[in-house]
Amino acid sequence: MAYEFSDASFHAEVLGKEGVTVVDLWAEWCGPCIAMSPVVEQLATEYEGKAVIGKLNIDHNPETPTNYNVRGIPTFLIFKGGELKEKLIGMHSKQSLKAKIDAFID
Repeated sequence: MAYEFSDASFHAEVLGKEGVTVVDLWAEWCGPCIAMSPVVEQLATEYEGKAVIGKLNIDHNPETPTNYNVRGIPTFLIFKGGELKEKLIGMHSKQSLKAKIDAFID
């Protein structure tokens, strides 16, 4: 199951972590976000122990999208060692996301 990030936990759970973390910025009213949800859940299961894959609801957590200049959703932020490495906007295939994540896993 995908991890649930929040503005309050973002520093500790994303910026303060070693390894790879993927944050899916989404909203309940966003059709493409809902369509991507099963893919995010599958990736969270497949990458368990190798990367943290999670979601952040932008309506409940407005600080993080503002900090990363998010203008459209879904947006996927890929961090390694707490540093933003990749920002992907819009819908992506599972294979495309896997390729991006795999590029940062040692």
